[in-house]
Amino acid sequence: MKNFIVSFFSIIALTMTTTSISYAQDTNTNMGSIYIVSYFEVNPQSDKIAVNLLKELSRQSSKEKGNQRFEVLQQMDRPDHFAVLEAWSNQDAHTAHQNSSDTMRLKESLKPILRSTYDERPHTALEVGSLKPNQTNKNDIYAITHVDIVPTLKEQGVALVKNITKVSRSDAGQTRFEALTQNSRPNHMTLVEIWSTKAANDAHQVSVHKKGFRSNLSTMSGSLYDERFYQLLE
Repeated sequence: MKNFIVSFFSIIALTMTTTSISYAQDTNTNMGSIYIVSYFEVNPQSDKIAVNLLKELSRQSSKEKGNQRFEVLQQMDRPDHFAVLEAWSNQDAHTAHQNSSDTMRLKESLKPILRSTYDERPHTALEVGSLKPNQTNKNDIYAITHVDIVPTLKEQGVALVKNITKVSRSDAGQTRFEALTQNSRPNHMTLVEIWSTKAANDAHQVSVHKKGFRSNLSTMSGSLYDERFYQLLE
């Protein structure tokens, strides 16, 4: 009984903490866009083949009607791990892309070297900024973080994720900071960040707001904190 009372008041205190934060004005300007975050791994020694295929996929996809963003990324510490970030103006544009001969040909060419599935996860905007054409530097550092909130604390988790997104946009060296919600599991979110230098990201990691976010998140997370760092291929 004593443990139950302690747990109950811990949840109440956490709720008050996450809901009493003063939030900036919403900046969402692309709530109707379709966001896709994909992950896959290739066989050892096959990363160069994957890089060439992804560069071609990026060039072809960026020309398609309704494409707002198409970024192909290689993980910095594991070169055989890749991610693809897409944004499309509407579902029809994304469907047309999926069914295009170029997309099907290039994804088919990847299959022989894959050691995982091509894990494609559709998202909607949670807290995003303006969708401008790609204005990134090849040396930028991308951070992609999967955030899993236990279902009973989803609303508090959403508030926490939106707040770290807004606050972090003021950090030095920050180029993009967005939060997306996974369509199939609304208690799962993806943070996408771009930093101009490693030093800028390092400073963000030890900032008061980032450490506070990590601390609060640990009490409502359904899995380990999964943050991965990438660089842009094209």
